[in-house]
Amino acid sequence: MNYKKDLLEKIADKTIKVGIIGLGYVGLPLGLEFTSKDIEVLGFDLDQQKVDDINNGKSYIKHISEERIKSAVNNSKLRATPDFSLLPTCDAIIICVPTPLNEHREPDMKYITSTADRIQKYLRPGQIVTLESTTYPGTTEEILLPLFENAPAFQKENTYEKYSVGKDFFLAFSPEREDPNNPDFNTATIPKVVGGITQNCVEIACALYDQVIVKTVPVSSPRVAEATKLLENIYRSINIALVNELKMVFERMDIDVWEVIEAAKTKPFGYNAFYPGPGLGGHCIPIDPFYLTWKAREFEVNTKFIELAGEINTYQPYYVIEKVSEALNSHQKSLNGSKVLVLGVAYKKNIDDMRESPSLKLIEILRDRGGMVDYNDPFIPKLPSTRKYEFDMESIDLTHDNLKNYDLVLLSTDHDDYDYEMIYKNSKLLVDTRNALKFKGIHNGKAIKA
Repeated sequence: MNYKKDLLEKIADKTIKVGIIGLGYVGLPLGLEFTSKDIEVLGFDLDQQKVDDINNGKSYIKHISEERIKSAVNNSKLRATPDFSLLPTCDAIIICVPTPLNEHREPDMKYITSTADRIQKYLRPGQIVTLESTTYPGTTEEILLPLFENAPAFQKENTYEKYSVGKDFFLAFSPEREDPNNPDFNTATIPKVVGGITQNCVEIACALYDQVIVKTVPVSSPRVAEATKLLENIYRSINIALVNELKMVFERMDIDVWEVIEAAKTKPFGYNAFYPGPGLGGHCIPIDPFYLTWKAREFEVNTKFIELAGEINTYQPYYVIEKVSEALNSHQKSLNGSKVLVLGVAYKKNIDDMRESPSLKLIEILRDRGGMVDYNDPFIPKLPSTRKYEFDMESIDLTHDNLKNYDLVLLSTDHDDYDYEMIYKNSKLLVDTRNALKFKGIHNGKAIKA
């Protein structure tokens, strides 16, 4: 049977069934894009709560409306399940699972490997598998390909044969480029880089993504596609480290780094603005560079530049705490025993995504140094457990009286929902890590930038 032709025909007439493994900030919006094009999606996730929410038409991600989910479910285009034995019912399988770091800042591949093991168990001829999880160059070819080639073999004319990639099944890597709640770009409008094991793999993967993405960008191999994603985020990590370092240098020189950046932005070429902050957050920038530094050691290469940027960015929460201590000391108070309110625990403004949020590190350091810490975030009413932290905390109400009870307010995430005038007027001390007060046109005489 010509499996390539069969898949391309199913894609063209929209009878292809897409399975998406991992229904988080990457998998769910991608699945909804397919359903919006009248393509059936079966979502797989081990989190029963997510499965139940989707099947009941509920959203657990702020920027994804319940109307979109309800519409897809009601039209029988979207269903979720924890049952991986249903994988053979799918023609395309897209892997969107996390790729965190372990305690040694090395790649934690358990989510990819456990997912690949499940797929191997149920892989059948005529399926295409694409990996979207950010990882080091070589993952698709070194981990997924050998597993799938050695999937439970099928009988063909009474001989024992293994699956053949590019003929019996198809495998590609296409890095996610999701940026939650980006006002200018969404899943469908961000071009998709695609690298396949064989040319047939590339053609089928591009045809699949062409159904929902504005443009596909085929490259010569999965390694190139994997490296592309790392380059994108290493570029950002290094430039953020640069402005974070300049922030600390210029502060000693009594120069406002934010004013410098605004002035530099007026140059119409050769400069892209990056901004300092309390540390790196999100599912990509704090993690992805270390995937390359780890892999580079296999080739006896030291990635000094990348690692130095990582050190600078990792230090930023500690720098912020130094500014907090200085602010309290200037009012004859010590951090030990002081009441501190952290504003914002999402990793960036106007979202409910806490992955790798520097606010969590700030809370940990403040507590370790004796601070009595509360937080407010309009999008995160309670701090859930994460891989690193187990904070039993709920968002307090942001009122005039509550603000006045704190020795210091630490602005970590600059949500647009905040009433900055009210916060400024009712805070005894305010440390602003985002320059939000100046951006809002508020005089910051009693606020300290960090």
